[in-house]
Amino acid sequence: MCMTDPLSDLLTRIRNGGKARFEKVDIPSSNMKANVARVLKEEGFIKNYKIVKDKGHTVLRIYLKYDESNKSIFSLIKRISKPSRRVYVRQEDIPRVMRGLGIAILSTSKGIMTGEEARKNTVGGELLCQVW
Repeated sequence: MCMTDPLSDLLTRIRNGGKARFEKVDIPSSNMKANVARVLKEEGFIKNYKIVKDKGHTVLRIYLKYDESNKSIFSLIKRISKPSRRVYVRQEDIPRVMRGLGIAILSTSKGIMTGEEARKNTVGGELLCQVW
């Protein structure tokens, strides 16, 4: 199956897994997806992630995180930049998601990072998604 937007697939599987209360979700792996998972783990939106070999394919396994009432930690994961419409922002224009309660994930020349890290490193880039 040909996938035109692998990052949207990652975000959709995480969103759907959270709504279905899955312990983990498996996604075909890539470096970009692994880096987005790293940022989500650092910011506390997922428990953990690891890259595993499954039937000859490399799979990114993401362990989802829930609160005390068994609700998903994130309320919304929203894809901003799409293959049909790329969204680039300068360092000054990086949005603050939900007044600091959420995060923006950017792809910069220094790697994939949150909006706050990009502001500290004074770099802009492609605004991939927002999570809150």
